[in-house]
Amino acid sequence: MTIHNREAFLDRLAGELGRPRRTEGVQRPTWSVKPQEEVLAGLPQEKLVSVLHNHCAVIHTDFRRTTKEQLQRVLQETLEGYQATSIVASSDERNVTYGLDQFYRKLKANGSEVHLWDEIQEEENKTFAERADVGITFSDVTLAESGTVVLFNNKYNGRLISLLPKSYIAIIPKETIVPRMTQATKQIHEANQRGDAVSSCVSFVTGPSNSADIEMNLIVGVHGPINVTYIVVD
Repeated sequence: MTIHNREAFLDRLAGELGRPRRTEGVQRPTWSVKPQEEVLAGLPQEKLVSVLHNHCAVIHTDFRRTTKEQLQRVLQETLEGYQATSIVASSDERNVTYGLDQFYRKLKANGSEVHLWDEIQEEENKTFAERADVGITFSDVTLAESGTVVLFNNKYNGRLISLLPKSYIAIIPKETIVPRMTQATKQIHEANQRGDAVSSCVSFVTGPSNSADIEMNLIVGVHGPINVTYIVVD
């Protein structure tokens, strides 16, 4: 990616601020108070799961917990609850680790439509996601405080999986749960500093789509899934 006219833009910006442009010597300030690092700090993982569970009731999200061995059964029950016959899912490498490759094959054998996100089939991905009953992805980082799943969208995990279907299921490995957004952004920043490949699109999804813009009346399903289930996997 080529950035055009950056130097001229920054020079003009500094000029509008009435000062010369600084290109070095800029340091991050040291704050005397850091509440963002203190909220839920030091809680054991099990307690963070409880915080997440409790907040799911606030954001109208179903919460389930299982083991890796029982994940297929819980997924099947959840899909049956949604009466889902068409499923779009990420082609995440964790599908194999968690046995979802076998699970999706079983669904197909039993007559369900299953589409795994394919980087080559751009239009097919969109068309299927639009009519899918359920979208399924893994959460890359999970915020206990707000009940938010953080999704690193890429060629294997399209953003539309969590946006277009009627219902959405987030599979949450227990170890991805952190206190709040502070820790999530720190992880992303540190990965970037190390030179790791960082997704150009990071989605923060908190329960089903909703809006209270009109007279403070909460409307669910305005611009995304109506139903959401989080499945925490030990």
